[in-house]
Parts: sequence; C-alpha cells; structure tokens
Amino acid sequence: MSSKKILIVGGTGYLGQHLLQEFTAIQDTLPYALSLAFTYHTNPPPERLLKAIPHALPFHVDLRTGNGFDDISQNFGQPDVVVNCAALSVPRACEVDPTAAMAINVPSVLVKWLSSFSNGGTVLIHLSTDQVYEGTKSFYKEDDETLPVNVYGRSKVAAEQFISVNYSNFAILRSSIIYGPQTVSPVPKSLPVQWMDSVLAKGEAMDFFHDEFRCPVYVKDLVTIVWTLTSRWISEKEPMQLLLNVGGPDRVSRVQMAEAVAHIRGYNLSLIKSVSSSTVNRGVKSPADISMDITRLIQTLNMSPTSFRDGVKLTLEAELSSAS
Repeated sequence: MSSKKILIVGGTGYLGQHLLQEFTAIQDTLPYALSLAFTYHTNPPPERLLKAIPHALPFHVDLRTGNGFDDISQNFGQPDVVVNCAALSVPRACEVDPTAAMAINVPSVLVKWLSSFSNGGTVLIHLSTDQVYEGTKSFYKEDDETLPVNVYGRSKVAAEQFISVNYSNFAILRSSIIYGPQTVSPVPKSLPVQWMDSVLAKGEAMDFFHDEFRCPVYVKDLVTIVWTLTSRWISEKEPMQLLLNVGGPDRVSRVQMAEAVAHIRGYNLSLIKSVSSSTVNRGVKSPADISMDITRLIQTLNMSPTSFRDGVKLTLEAELSSAS
C-alpha cells in the first residue's frame, strides 16, 4: 500500500486541531496509508490533543528562522501536502509588532524548505484572509484589487504574492471568520459563537456592531475544503495555482450573528444593542464590508457551504453534548 504524507503547520491552533482530528478519523477509510505530522511553536502540544491523534508526529518549528524543518526532513520526509494554518492572526498584535507579523505571516522559510525538494511533489495549501480586501463594497471576488486597511491584511497580501511568485503548486484560501465547535484541547482565543452565547446567557445588554459585514465559514466546511484539495492532488497529481474566497453563504453583521445565537438559544433579542463600529477604539483599523462572493469555491469544489444559522445550531449542539 502506498503511503501519503500530510504536514499541518500550526497544528495546535483552532483550524489545525480540527484538521488533525478529521484526518485521523478518516485514516482507516482510505485506499492508501496516511501519515500525519504537525508543527507547533510557542507551547508543546497538549496531552489531550496527542491522545486524540496518537499516530501524528509533532515537530517544534520556528517559522522565522526555519529551525525544525531539517528535523521534519529527516524523521518524516517530504510531505505530499502541507497545510499552512500558522499565523499571527490578531490584528491588534500585528499593529503593535508589524515586523513579527511579516516574518511569521509571509511563509518565506516554509517555501524555501519546500523548494529544497527537487521534484515539486508537494502542494501547499495556505490560509489567507478576507482582510486582504479594503471593505468598501459587498461580495468581493478573487480578482478584485487587494487594498488591506491594516498590518494583518498587508502581511497576508505579501504572503499570497510571495507564494505565487516563488512556488508553483499551491491553493490559497482567503478565509472569513472561522467558527464552530471548540477543539479537543481548548484554544485560548475567544470563539465567536461561544463568546456570544456566554454573554447573552448572563441576561445583560451587550453592544454589537451593525456596520461591519463578513461571511463566516463553518470550520467543518473548511476542513472539507482542505481535504477535497488534498484528495485531488493525491489522485490527479496535477499542479494547481488556485485562489479561492472561503466563506459561508451569508453576509452578516455582528448584530445578525448575535441574533442567530439568541434565536437558537431562546435569549431575549432586546439584550442585543446595535452600535456603530466607530464607537469603539480597537487599536486597529477594521474593514467595514469584506463579504465575499464564493461562486468560484462552490463551482471549483462542487460543494454547498453551511448556512450561518445552521452552523450556529451545530456549534451550540456540539457544545451542549461535550458539556454533558
């Protein structure tokens, strides 16, 4: 039986953990052996994650220096697929330290390492962001000009440009807000649906923005997208140069997101106070409307993304079942 190798860069993060869990779950259903590895940087992988993915190899890697990639070469070998989920993704942190944002978010060392393998046999699936767009209109298409308004968006544009110039086999996924169930080893960052649920559950009024719009994507849809691209490369071996908007089918404001949570959980809608984003200084400029046209995604991968309402319902059901 032939063996295929997948490396998840940033495997202890939110998306990384979901990918590792799903890929572990389907290993026994595939017509080939699937070997998994993942990288981490700040903290060692938690025991709960290691138990959930017992056969995945962890590697400590520094994306700024490249330390750790030689270890992967020697002990795992050339991957067939690399999924790059690693990023400095908090916009305010990027504003504070733009040098770090560029060093971490532009995967120059990763691409250099992949280029050291002579046959070009690895596809790079790279996570970008909807924040590459300026935010002055609705439903951006992939071919629209990228004019980010903050350092985070600029670092992600620089990453896309670096990959497209320096690597020939890639899929760049411009992801919107990713939401869904908590990971097997809970991540420290606040998850949007769970946070809204927790504040509304207190029965106290809370402000939400009515004038910033996104197309949030359900995490399990994103996992499906990554797996579909992975399977296509493994089966067809046709190099790709794909750029896809990856969002859900609904353009929603924070108010509308909170209303969806309230409807499903039965909270009083009067708790949701509609305010303008201009009333809060977040230490970083935020684009107003970066909703995305996902026609290319649907046509290229023949998929139907989960509606926001359904995704919220699935998320809250998962949280209730994990708590019981």
